[in-house]
Amino acid sequence: MFPSTMMDEDLNLWDFLERAGELFPRKEVVSRLPTGEVHRTDYAQVHRRARQLMGGLKALDVGVGDRVATLGFNHFRHLEAYFAVPGRGAVLHTANPRLSPKEIAYILNHAEDKVLLFDPQLLPLVEALRPELKTVRHYVVMDEKAPEGYLAYESLLGEEAEPVRVPERAACGMAYTTGTTGLPKGVVYSHRALVLHSLAANLTDSTALSEKDVVLPVVPMFHVNAWCLPYAATLVGAKQVLPGPRLDPASLVELFDREEVTFTAGVPTVWLALADYLESTGHRLKTLRRLVVGGSAAPQSLVERFERLGVEVRQGYGLTETSPVVVQNFVKSHLEGLPWEAKMALKAKTGLPIPLVRLRVADEEGRPVPKDGKTLGEIQLKGPWITAGYYRNEEASRSALAPDGWFRTGDIAVWDGEGYLEIKDRLKDLIKSGGEWISSVDLENALMGHPGVKEAAVVAIPHPRWQERPLAVVVPRGEKPSEEELRQHLLQAGFAKWQLPDAFVFVEEIPRTSAGKFLKRALREQYKDLFQGGG
Repeated sequence: MFPSTMMDEDLNLWDFLERAGELFPRKEVVSRLPTGEVHRTDYAQVHRRARQLMGGLKALDVGVGDRVATLGFNHFRHLEAYFAVPGRGAVLHTANPRLSPKEIAYILNHAEDKVLLFDPQLLPLVEALRPELKTVRHYVVMDEKAPEGYLAYESLLGEEAEPVRVPERAACGMAYTTGTTGLPKGVVYSHRALVLHSLAANLTDSTALSEKDVVLPVVPMFHVNAWCLPYAATLVGAKQVLPGPRLDPASLVELFDREEVTFTAGVPTVWLALADYLESTGHRLKTLRRLVVGGSAAPQSLVERFERLGVEVRQGYGLTETSPVVVQNFVKSHLEGLPWEAKMALKAKTGLPIPLVRLRVADEEGRPVPKDGKTLGEIQLKGPWITAGYYRNEEASRSALAPDGWFRTGDIAVWDGEGYLEIKDRLKDLIKSGGEWISSVDLENALMGHPGVKEAAVVAIPHPRWQERPLAVVVPRGEKPSEEELRQHLLQAGFAKWQLPDAFVFVEEIPRTSAGKFLKRALREQYKDLFQGGG
């Protein structure tokens, strides 16, 4: 090897906050607390208090590699922990408070967390969990005060400590999959992975964040590092607006306008509700320029609604296992002149792999399928922020990787000649009817383009003749549309008769996972006998 003359400096997340505190000390970090009160601080104070939190963790004997868990929503104290824990050389484990108590206890025990930081409104949950937790030694309420037997976050802040600089491949963060199949699986992130991920995510053809932006992550900080937005925003010195647990449209609109938010990101269900609110009230957002939608595919109709409101929509894609962002949609320069409908159809696709991510849509042998926009294959990935396995789970690690080492996502997609990816389904959610595949996502997105449909989930139901047939579970918008009207709508959208749902069920609400996705497992169980005896 011919050596370079470059310095050998390890990448470290703490450097993001060090830079923000020094160069953008007065840039605000705004939080809505559970009480509804709005708290204001800035990067200078976040930087100082994160150093104090490192001092407090040192006093609790938290050292390199120790796991520190959080159960919390989006606010300034959680942001301080985002940097103080890895700054101490420890591992930040962002646990999801919306999981069942049994699942939370399992992941905290499996991760062997030493300290648990949690929001005060979650005290009843933690009290119920406490007898089940085997390794947690210190319970810290992220508040000014705490009941007997608990530590208050503010009293934990000690003397400012110097950061512990660990090698860049050392662990800095940890998250668990939502456990839709089997027990949750742990993914461990390195400093190198999250630093590179944040740099790539901030590129112009990704989120395009800059110091001038005001960033409001609707995606929770307990969900895959809030898609790394707290790190990416701190990296560039952008103002951050952290909305806490109140994510209803009226509360979000108030923050958007008062804090002059320019960028936001979240799951489709949040944006569907927001679009309804804006259209019903006639309100127009004053400063919001870009909106990233991820977590599940957004229907083209949702993209069109926001684009008409003057907000650019960018689809994104990723998983817990991918840190998470690996794909972002933007319109290539030579396609900017497309007619409106064609351009919106393009923006409704999943997008293009971001730099440093290697992506293929592969058949069962690992061979890339043709880029014809038709042939289905599994999305498989390689890259510096893609997991190579799961924490203390050899069996799941083996099944997650293809023989040549590519990570198997379990997501089924097509890609076109321009390289645009379009997710068609989760492998487990594809409907196989009479030997032919039907995409539940395509049906859902088309149904949600009907003016009488607010939300729609399509699932595979066992059928005695056809193996499986699609069932559509629909939340109507106002007056319920007829089944025949919905079938005609799908036919006009280009579906063949055999692809149409065999039945439509109208409900007030579709069950969701803790991440806001449709809980199709519950729907399949609820309606599993619907087609029995049907020809």
